[in-house]
Amino acid sequence: QVQLVESGGGLVQAGGSLRLSCAVSGTMFSINAMGWYRQASGKQRELVATITSGGSTNYADSVKGRFTISRDNAKTVYLQMNSLKPEDTAVYYCAADVKKYVSTFFTKYWGQGTQVTVSS
Repeated sequence: QVQLVESGGGLVQAGGSLRLSCAVSGTMFSINAMGWYRQASGKQRELVATITSGGSTNYADSVKGRFTISRDNAKTVYLQMNSLKPEDTAVYYCAADVKKYVSTFFTKYWGQGTQVTVSS
């Protein structure tokens, strides 16, 4: 079974930094893109940043220049968040597009989420 485990959330003052980590475990053939999404209270889940297996990145306009997504191997992804703002407060979810077997399609798996709270 594929599992994604996030860590690194917490409470920080505006202007501060946090680093989120996400590790994928389980039996699988390959992982394509990995990414971070967030959901603030009362709002829909939104994309924060993604990174492909080749290292190409994509960011939401609201985090460009402040957040950096990186990947140190096929199964671990990070989100460095700098210059945090109160509006960044949300539950952050890790996601990975996983192919469990060579003959199957990629399926998106999600982590359980980690709370990030930015105080003003």
